[in-house]
Amino acid sequence: MAVTSAALLFAQGAKAQTNLQIFYDFGPDRQHVTTTFEGFYNDNWGNTFFFIDHDFNTRDNNNKVYAPSGTYFEIARCLNFWQDSALAPLSFHVEYNGGVYKGYEINSAFLVGLDYFLHSADFNNTFNFKVLYKKITYTTQKAPLQFTFVWGLQDLFGAKGLRFSGFADFWWEDHMLFTDHAGVILPESSHFVFISEPQLWYNIGQHMGVENLNIGGELELSYDFGTAKGFWARPCLGVKWVF
Repeated sequence: MAVTSAALLFAQGAKAQTNLQIFYDFGPDRQHVTTTFEGFYNDNWGNTFFFIDHDFNTRDNNNKVYAPSGTYFEIARCLNFWQDSALAPLSFHVEYNGGVYKGYEINSAFLVGLDYFLHSADFNNTFNFKVLYKKITYTTQKAPLQFTFVWGLQDLFGAKGLRFSGFADFWWEDHMLFTDHAGVILPESSHFVFISEPQLWYNIGQHMGVENLNIGGELELSYDFGTAKGFWARPCLGVKWVF
């Protein structure tokens, strides 16, 4: 399953919003629609982020999609009671991840750690660095850690409404790989995961009097993610509606 916006954590200090994204995943092992409903909200104690992915890839005998094949959920909270102090860029981070795929549970993960936030003077460019303790249920890990980098660049190259955002995650997890690019059944063990999902969005709605509408896409870059061996690049195109 695509962890679409995986994660895409909005940076602390960014504008609060709720949005719906609809992608078509062109990955050779995917080729299906994924929807992502996500929200980010600031308050006096920090911020909250969540997203829910639905992959639509359950097919009938005629290869027609008739139901979602998987659901994945993440919720994260950054706590910062010292926003007016010299330690304002540093937050305490807690997070939960989990879901199901084709009737099977995706191992839940519980994360806790620190988030460090950097930004330009106008907040158009934001960066988050996270160091997190990560405990995954029903599996073993050589190191219970995850490192995360999140970025958001607004009005890229001076083009109003053009946004480049994304995340990169690296963590340790003992898991089995079952297929490679050629579809060969392995199986083979792996001990870590890397995934990054850069997104590029353009606010095309600004030219139509509907600021909510964005077009764009993402490129999922991963290594030993899920059950697929090696490096993969899975492009997606989509639309986003900001409520």
